[in-house]
Amino acid sequence: MNRPGNLPDIANCFRLMEEYAMLPNIRRHSIMVARVALLILDGLLQNRTIQPFLPDRPLVVAGALLHDIAKTPCLHNDGDHARVGGEICDRLGYPEIARIVEEHVLLQNHDDERRRRGEFSARELIYYADKRVRHEEIVSLDERLDYIVERYGGGEAEIERRIRENFVRCVQLEYFLFSFLPFSPADLAQLVRNYGGENLAGEMFPAEGMTYPGREQETGQVGSGLIDSMVRG
Repeated sequence: MNRPGNLPDIANCFRLMEEYAMLPNIRRHSIMVARVALLILDGLLQNRTIQPFLPDRPLVVAGALLHDIAKTPCLHNDGDHARVGGEICDRLGYPEIARIVEEHVLLQNHDDERRRRGEFSARELIYYADKRVRHEEIVSLDERLDYIVERYGGGEAEIERRIRENFVRCVQLEYFLFSFLPFSPADLAQLVRNYGGENLAGEMFPAEGMTYPGREQETGQVGSGLIDSMVRG
């Protein structure tokens, strides 16, 4: 697997969510994107022939948790949250995370030859996982496309064309990913429900003593109970 450089650990990812005032619903979305991306990564790792060409797990986790780090401030000024988020991560000293954040909306490198060999980047896993999560619900690419066209298309033909073109590329990525996975795209929601509990809560996310402004008021939960509720859904 490809070893990453300087990365924030899980606790620091959550602290950064607080620092940049990430709204509770965006936090839950980010955690679900992390669960989806990790499930896909673990499925790919079952294929021993492609293991050396896959991203490192901590990079995927941190990139997924922080992919919407700039979403809240950009809601107030119509800013490009992918670009602004990349700038934030660069300033924080996390260039690998910055590149993931910059491309989680619109992936730049669509190399089908590389994908045919089973070589996938953290950017691709998080780009795809984000397209499968509407709010905190796992949906098909078609369902996510319908939502994005309605939410962001604004009735503008050119904007809708670009959105649909982006999703055509995502469908192509899905084809290559799942040609190396032991399950289908339709299985994803059920598998995440079965997979995402103890592993993510215990191994990947902080277990004790952390509260997140907004979420505790919403649920009345703090500490390990809060993390468990966020991870398990």
